[in-house]
Amino acid sequence: MSSRKNTRKDTDAHAARSWRIWLVLSLLVLIVAAITSKLFSLYVDDQDFLRSQGDARALRTMLIPAHRGVITDRNGEPLAVSAPVATVWADPLRTDLQHAALPRLAQLLGQRPQALMAELAANHERRFLYLKRQITPELAESIEALGVAGIHVDREYKRYYPAGEVSTHLVGFTNVDGEGQEGLELAYNHSLRGEPGRKLVLRDRVGRTVKHIRSLQDANPGDDLQLSIDLRVQYMAYRELKAAVEVHQADSGSAVVLDARTGEVLALVNQPSYNPNDRSGLNTGALRNRALTDLFEPGSAIKPLTISAAMMSGDYTRDSIIDTSPGYIRVAGASIKDHRNYGELDLTGIITKSSNVGVTKLALAMEPDAVRNLLHNVGLGQDTGTGFPGERSGVLPYLKARQHVERATMSYGYGLSSTLLQLAQSYLPLAADGVLHPVTLLKQDQPSAGVRVMPPGIAPQVLEMLETVVGPRGTGRRAAVEGYRVGGKTGTVHKASGGGYADDKYVSVFTGVAPISKPRLVIAVMVDNPKGQEYYGGLVAAPVFSRIAAGSLRLLNVPPDRWPETSSTQVARK
Repeated sequence: MSSRKNTRKDTDAHAARSWRIWLVLSLLVLIVAAITSKLFSLYVDDQDFLRSQGDARALRTMLIPAHRGVITDRNGEPLAVSAPVATVWADPLRTDLQHAALPRLAQLLGQRPQALMAELAANHERRFLYLKRQITPELAESIEALGVAGIHVDREYKRYYPAGEVSTHLVGFTNVDGEGQEGLELAYNHSLRGEPGRKLVLRDRVGRTVKHIRSLQDANPGDDLQLSIDLRVQYMAYRELKAAVEVHQADSGSAVVLDARTGEVLALVNQPSYNPNDRSGLNTGALRNRALTDLFEPGSAIKPLTISAAMMSGDYTRDSIIDTSPGYIRVAGASIKDHRNYGELDLTGIITKSSNVGVTKLALAMEPDAVRNLLHNVGLGQDTGTGFPGERSGVLPYLKARQHVERATMSYGYGLSSTLLQLAQSYLPLAADGVLHPVTLLKQDQPSAGVRVMPPGIAPQVLEMLETVVGPRGTGRRAAVEGYRVGGKTGTVHKASGGGYADDKYVSVFTGVAPISKPRLVIAVMVDNPKGQEYYGGLVAAPVFSRIAAGSLRLLNVPPDRWPETSSTQVARK
């Protein structure tokens, strides 16, 4: 009996165990089936969604910096180039502050390890933090080799200016992001900077680039820009202007050299200047391109244009006589004086002696707007059209017939204002037989035909008058150039101050043409507030003109047109 009971118990226990086993197996089968079904669903139904989520966490689009266009002079000499550099940045949220290589990273970055760790810790919730910009590619490779999680290196470009301070006022500079900030870098920023490209990369969980997948868009480099300046002439003009400003302890100075045949700017320099490659100690006063932004009254440099207007009227020739006695003239209660009583002068004598009385009588005898119209036609009082940022147009007022004093002062360069580039441009018609070529800062393959602003034949006569200024009896004897016939006009202008004119502050000016026989250059020099005993334009600005003209003519291979007489020639004449 007991044996049967034990057998039944064993059977029940075996059945129970079998049931539990089947239950577990069934559950395992169901679980496997569910997993299989889910995997199948994910693979078939949610494949695109999962792939997009994975890509969103691992794939990144990176910008490929575009190479900024090169700026060169007219002969292809580089004035602004872009060199490859790198930028180091951090993702503080994913940066391992316990990484053993952090002290070495700080050393490579030129920082103290404690300072670097403190900076990262203070920004631990940020996803982007610049550590150092524009480092060398070699240093960037050393940093990448450390393998610090959350530390990244991007490639970019840094702008470099081979000519330094010599051309900086014209070329300008870019900021750390490669965007133009001054000069032609700013004016032509859109075409110079190009368009960055894009590429798809695979990054790991700490943000390191693991693999370059594919290029999405190629970077388009910026367009190159060729300027009209000749770097050789630019260097030489800069050297001469800087020396003059230092010798005369002047506040500032500018010089412009134009090609008389095309209007191209061959040199444009200013003092003070600065080094665009190292702007750490930059004085903001040195930023201005004074030849295009600073206005001044040109003074007696305007007199050749007044003489031109008189000859254009048809009432005067170069032999016309003007009585300047007794050395002054009263105009509507104002007294206009010469340095002394020059008596009777022809038009050439008025230029040679720089007679205020002579040009005043001419201006008041002409139609009220005769002088003003010519000044406007040669570009004064209006933008030169160079496109340079911040260029000023100056002031050329409209005068009524009854404004006798203003008409008189305008005839010798007071009551109006211009930039030095405008003044140089106004002499272009004198060098091109009455044709005005617009000035340009870009090299011209096909120069413009120009606009005639004077009848033919007048400008050459005025040029011959200007030649007497650098002669033995002229006010600009120091402007003479050995071997060449040159001509020009001095200007010594009292600076405006407190509603009038200062007695001890001057602007010294000389503007001229070289050579006279076949004009090639128009050169304008302005020295602001020279200190000391020499302040006249003929003593301060004229010598700078002479040295710049002599150097430029030689550099451009312009043949001499005034050969010195040999002893045999002199004997033959006797």
